[in-house]
Amino acid sequence: MTRGLKTSAKYLAAAIMVLISIIPFYVLIYLATNSPSSSPFGGILLLPEFHWTNFSEAWEGSKLGRAMINSVIITFSAVALLVFVSSSAGYSIARFRSKGNVAIFNTLLACLMIPAIIITVPLYTLMKSIDGINTHWAMILLTATNSLPLSVFLYTSFIRTLPKEVEESAVMDGCTFFTAFWRVTFHFLRPVTSAVIILTGLGIWNNYGQAVFFLQSQEMRTIPLAVSMFFQTYGAKWNLMAAAALIGLAPAVLAFVVFQRYFIKGITAGALKG
Repeated sequence: MTRGLKTSAKYLAAAIMVLISIIPFYVLIYLATNSPSSSPFGGILLLPEFHWTNFSEAWEGSKLGRAMINSVIITFSAVALLVFVSSSAGYSIARFRSKGNVAIFNTLLACLMIPAIIITVPLYTLMKSIDGINTHWAMILLTATNSLPLSVFLYTSFIRTLPKEVEESAVMDGCTFFTAFWRVTFHFLRPVTSAVIILTGLGIWNNYGQAVFFLQSQEMRTIPLAVSMFFQTYGAKWNLMAAAALIGLAPAVLAFVVFQRYFIKGITAGALKG
């Protein structure tokens, strides 16, 4: 096989993989823009009918407005808290090597192997004892803590690739290590920060397994809970279900588009050095 033929085969394989990945999204858009009177897959070419009222009906029927506010509050607050804590912890572990830091880092790595759903029962007991059921603050702390091990691992691995001279010069000018980190080093962490925001933000936004236990009130439901309840109510109306799912998916896709520039770089650097 010639070199040109090999290159063509690689591009063809990549195109097929992209096409396979796009098909589910196209089907979702097709169903969301179909009229209620049409069958789900009635057209041969699956051309959308652009029936935009599906989105307004899905928005009102599933009460996505309040759910969107809850998801935004929980996700943005949890990610902000997570970035602050995990970047600080990652810097301390990467720059100040001690037995205590190594033990903490290894403990966090071990926590990566524990699925969050397994500890739901003891967490429910804890949340109930501190009056955290149906509250934003408790869900913020919970989701941020769940994502902490992975975030610390990524920050620690990435910071180890940076030369120590980055912050040592600032320390020599009178800054503390904490101040030097936030004023100097953190500027270089945009790739890994983007990776953390995407990975953990998507997980928090789509969190259903724990939200269904801890956010039981209708006023506190997030996007996954609202869409799930909408599916149970309008299970036979494919166009409305697809519209609701597309609305809930849109913010996550937008976040990925915004931060994807640094996403691969942050993941690759952390993985190679880690």
